[in-house]
Amino acid sequence: MTLLDNSSKTPVHPKPFSGAQEIASGLIIFRRNREGLKFLLLYHGNGYWNFPKGKLEKEERSFRAALREVREETGLAERDLKIVRNFKAYERFSFRRNRQKIFKIVILYLAETDKHRIRISDEHSGYGWFSFSESRKLLAKYKENLMIVSNAYAFLEKLAKTKDDQNKKRRS
Repeated sequence: MTLLDNSSKTPVHPKPFSGAQEIASGLIIFRRNREGLKFLLLYHGNGYWNFPKGKLEKEERSFRAALREVREETGLAERDLKIVRNFKAYERFSFRRNRQKIFKIVILYLAETDKHRIRISDEHSGYGWFSFSESRKLLAKYKENLMIVSNAYAFLEKLAKTKDDQNKKRRS
């Protein structure tokens, strides 16, 4: 399997792995307000915050799984989201479940919403909308998530600058 690293667009070849493998998918959701961008993080307890995400069901595509998981975990429907094209990030890690080593890949897409109220599922104990700086602090224990939110923020900043430049050209 060859994966693309979102930051460099170079192929990443995972090391051979002898344990079980899982694939999950989710969305990095943000909204805009007077203070700037706010990222949605769900609280799982024990100091663990993360993006809405979950395992793919049998024969489910990653994008559809991301939308389903977001609906289940936040109450946000597809119509509440504006998907940001050309962004995809990967989180890779391994862990143990019942003494079995599991390698997990999480595929994350980027979406904007104008909704600020979220209806969380029973698997979470809270949520919050956080600035980029606050998000970085909450995700600091997980280096890949820290890199992912940083890449998402940089991507959105670049997108905003490109739109700004296009608007300036139209006006001149």
